[in-house]
Parts: sequence; C-alpha cells; structure tokens
Amino acid sequence: MAVYTDVSDEDLVAFLTDYDIGEVISFKGIAEGVENTNYLLQTMGRDAAAPESYILTLYEKRVRPEDLPYFLGLMDHLAANGISCPTPIHGCDGATLRELAGRPAAIVSFLAGIWPKKSTPAHCAELGGTMARMHEAGRSYDGHRANSMSVPSWETLIAQTQDKADTVVPGLARIIEQEFQYTAKHWPDDLPSGVIHADLFPDNVFFRGARLSGLIDFYFACNDALAYDLAICINAWCFEPDGNLNVNKARALLCGYAAVRPLTRPEFDTLPLLARGSALRFLLTRLYDWINHDSTAYVQPKDPKQFLDRLRFHQQVNGPSAYGVAFEDISG
Repeated sequence: MAVYTDVSDEDLVAFLTDYDIGEVISFKGIAEGVENTNYLLQTMGRDAAAPESYILTLYEKRVRPEDLPYFLGLMDHLAANGISCPTPIHGCDGATLRELAGRPAAIVSFLAGIWPKKSTPAHCAELGGTMARMHEAGRSYDGHRANSMSVPSWETLIAQTQDKADTVVPGLARIIEQEFQYTAKHWPDDLPSGVIHADLFPDNVFFRGARLSGLIDFYFACNDALAYDLAICINAWCFEPDGNLNVNKARALLCGYAAVRPLTRPEFDTLPLLARGSALRFLLTRLYDWINHDSTAYVQPKDPKQFLDRLRFHQQVNGPSAYGVAFEDISG
C-alpha cells in the first residue's frame, strides 16, 4: 500500500455520493506497500454507534483495469464462502468499480489485525491452513485469470533488466539467464490448479493475537498451480535474515496446509522447482524496481539480493524433504 495519487476533498465527496456509507469523518493516506494508492476512510452513518472504517483503493499502472472485476469478484466470493478478506462495497447501483482522480477505484471493508514483523512456526501453520481453505473456496469461483507473472513474463523482465543486472550483483545477468533456461524447460503444466493468491507475503496476512484474522491484497490473484502458492510462501515466510531456511517454519506451513488439503505426489515432488521459480519471479520484479527506482519517490524498493540467496538455496536442495517434511506427512 502507498499513496501515489492525491484525492481532493471535492473529488472524494462527489465519489461517495454513489455509496450509502455515511458521512466522512476521516480520510488518511496509507504509506505502506508498493503497488496501489490506498486511503483509510472512516464514516459515521445516521444509526452507527461508532465510526466505520473502509479502505479506498486507486489502482495504479501495474494493475490492468480489465483484471479488476476478477479481483473484486473473487473477494466477494471468498468472503461469502467463509474466508476472512476485505469485501468490496457495492454502490447504490450495485457496482463495486468506479473512477476517482483519473484512476479506477473501489472501496473495500476494513480488516482488523496486524501483520507479523517476525514470523513464527505458529504463524506459518495458521497461514497454511487458511491458504488451503482459500484454495478450496476458490474451486467454485467462476472467474478465470491467467497468471500474468508466470514464466513468459520472466523472459520479458530479463530483457528489461539484463543490461544493468551486473551493477546490482556482479554476474547476476548470467545467473538469471541460466536459471530461467532451466526453470522454463522443466516448469510443470499438469499440477492441480485453481485460484491462488500469488502474493501472500507477511504484510498481506493479518493476525489478532495468535490467530490469523484475514488475507488482503488480492491484486496478483490468478488461476495457477495450487502448490505454487505454497512455494511462494516458503520463500516469503520461512527464511531467516541470515538467509538460511527455518525448517520448523517450512514444516509448519506445509503440514498446516495439508491438514486441510493434502498434497498429491507430483505436487510434493515438484516443490523444489516451484520454489526456484517463485524465487526467480520475485528476484526479477525486485530487480526491475531496484533498477528503475525514482530516487525522489517515497516508497523505497526492496533489495533483490534477498531472493538471489533464496534461489541459490533451492538450486542446491536434494529434494522436497529439505523443507522439513516427508510425503507421508502431507499426503491424504
């Protein structure tokens, strides 16, 4: 989350005439994140005993307007099927998507909780179970969106970053090219698939105390291999600041997931490759942002070297047991 587009008081008032959510009493930009402009919006309805909170999002350049109905419809669907996530607010005409300050915009419900700055195995177990329930709930969603950040996009990102990659890490361009050739050649296309979040980093997962309170930021969600979501979370949650994998976290994540949706043998066997692909995907997007960062921008890019270290780890593992589980631990 971040603020890239300013919204005037006059534009906000005009925008909210299409909603029945009460009088605005507070409107503040949210500085965290990197993708879209977000504001915390508080209103007071005639019958409300306390202010009600919402998130107003203006979708910036990385989000394609034609994808927004998929994202908003998915959040509606998941919420209706027991998954705690922001729910799009429908206007008086029933629509959830409008335009504000020259950007596509929507209001979603506010989700209480905080994201863990330091994850634990208990956090990972909660995440695994919730992600599996999200995958199960997504089976009945009739929307479909191909993963715009899968293998073909990596080749585009390589072309956009290869000239400057070695200024970030010497030899990085060659490392990336070799890894892409290997991963693209072996990438699976026959694993169980469905709706995945595709960006479940800690700052997109809220907790209240020890319990997971909800998932946010579905703007990379798509239809892809379900186990790829797990691989992303291994990279996002299970490595320590020194670059080493925390096997206890990985085991908790995978066992928490499998307690709801057991993995198939092909999914288990492919975990190292999926983890390599996930690490390469985030290495490339972070490298692109690092190279193309505007030094005057408020939001600072994330260091791509973190995912280079994780990629190197996955390249060296001897099999899926490196993530702390045997197939018997996570199969049906």
